[in-house]
Amino acid sequence: MSCQVTAISSYVPHRIITNAYFEKLVETSDEWIQTRTGIIERRFTAENEYTTHLCYRAARNLVEERPDIRLEDVDFIMVATSTPDHSVPSVASQVQNELGIKNCGTLDIASACAGFVYGLTLAKGLIAAGTHRKILVFGAENLSRYLDLNNRNLCILFGDAAGVALIEASELNKLFAPISGTEGSMGKDLYRSSLSTKINNVPAFADGKTHQNGRVVFKWVVQNISENLLRLAEKNQISLNQIDWIILHSANLRIIEAVSRQIDFPMEKMLQSIQYFGNTSSASIPLAWHQGLKNGKLKPGDKMLLMGFGGGMTYAGIMLEC
Repeated sequence: MSCQVTAISSYVPHRIITNAYFEKLVETSDEWIQTRTGIIERRFTAENEYTTHLCYRAARNLVEERPDIRLEDVDFIMVATSTPDHSVPSVASQVQNELGIKNCGTLDIASACAGFVYGLTLAKGLIAAGTHRKILVFGAENLSRYLDLNNRNLCILFGDAAGVALIEASELNKLFAPISGTEGSMGKDLYRSSLSTKINNVPAFADGKTHQNGRVVFKWVVQNISENLLRLAEKNQISLNQIDWIILHSANLRIIEAVSRQIDFPMEKMLQSIQYFGNTSSASIPLAWHQGLKNGKLKPGDKMLLMGFGGGMTYAGIMLEC
């Protein structure tokens, strides 16, 4: 059974955090942050705002922007997040309750920054299997709760946001072949541990904060994601010059620029959300997608490659048509 993404939306908290905020906490500057990351500002949640709230508001925005969309007959909800309100119950089950949707399965996806694309892949599979027809896939993060404000290299990176896509069974297929992969040996290079003090028998900080080996991650992403974008295009029997847009996970503007050079794809056709929203992990791809739609860049029939990558290290890519 064929499927397509029929609607996309997002939500960001109201609290804007500029680079000047971090100048008071660590040895840094606006120039230093922009030069190394491209980030100008990001959003942080309010004290009583959690991942479930971000998802709910993204869903309400979707309905407000598309009054023809009805969510009552959604039959599955997935939430890609590494920052759930609770270990149990899942964020997806709480979103189901907030939206008041009956007869609906729910699932949280723990694949960090690749989670949203994994969600699209799973949604495509459920619809192809004929078991479901209308699925909401969220990417949502409340990363500001897990920042080590003494770590000058990491605390500047992250922001909070949610994005949501509605995937429906359709006569025309517009969600094409995906790819995915993992290098679990690199788990120690990007992690947030709360229990175990080891990852792959290597000591880890079990402090609930995010830790990253930035240079290793940067090198791995540029090499592997560049190769896998080409592999994704080849799998879908299309060349990059036939692709209208690429959306990578917005981890760092310098990563996106490096990949753009590596695959010889125009930077102006690489949609991103890093500059004004920071690294929002699983929310960054739907956020960039929604911003591109609102800015009038995306047109019906445009072809896109999406590629998420992050802690694990894991990645997932998919091709689609708007």
